[in-house]
Amino acid sequence: MRSVDYRSPTSKLELLVRALVVLALAVDALIHFRLAGNFSLAVPGGIAGGTLFRLQAGAAILAGIFLAVRGSRGAYALAGLVLLSAFVAVMLYRYVDVPAIGPIPAMYEPIWYFEKSLSAVATGLGAVLAGAGLLLQRGRKPQ
Repeated sequence: MRSVDYRSPTSKLELLVRALVVLALAVDALIHFRLAGNFSLAVPGGIAGGTLFRLQAGAAILAGIFLAVRGSRGAYALAGLVLLSAFVAVMLYRYVDVPAIGPIPAMYEPIWYFEKSLSAVATGLGAVLAGAGLLLQRGRKPQ
């Protein structure tokens, strides 16, 4: 029987985790692009919520490409950071009425709907899986 080194860069487990994290990033990007138009109001002299959504979507796309191509610790860390930031933001603005902070508008939205729920689940699970990917990378030499 052949033994499998699950810390190997090409192990089936690592490839599965990487694919799921990339999928979570894709879901994050798609939902943020779709919802950006709903948050077009800005604080006077500030940034529109839609712009923040588009920036989040762009960050998710870049992190997804980086992770898909490299699969390194740095790529998992970046993916985890992008996903965790989206998860924390959706949960915070769902449950806390945060006022505008500097150029960042108030985006309190105390309801759940399909896209928002899907985003929360995808980014939360994706962040956990990115952490698992980092653990799978522990024994590897840096690329």
